[in-house]
Amino acid sequence: MGEYNKETGVFGGVSYGETNQNTQLELRENVGTIRNETLPTKVGFWQKFKTFWLQDIDWNKEIKVVLTPKQQKVENEINEFLHQEITWEKVHDFLFQEVKFRK
Repeated sequence: MGEYNKETGVFGGVSYGETNQNTQLELRENVGTIRNETLPTKVGFWQKFKTFWLQDIDWNKEIKVVLTPKQQKVENEINEFLHQEITWEKVHDFLFQEVKFRK
């Protein structure tokens, strides 16, 4: 029958022929093992997501948000809209405003 030979190559190589006992024993020990340091790794979306989501956060550290002038303007307009004073008179004027259609 065929015997395993220790040869270099992508799959380790298999040949039919004479082998010595040391090579045969070494191959039997290494068959089916995967060495992580020799495999190429590709970081995918879920690995990046998991790394971000499960990172350690120092909750005692101050969080500072810096906005550009344009972002600050939008944020001010949103705050102004959300915190405006709403009265029945304003609602009534909005609902019963005159609507003009163009032709």
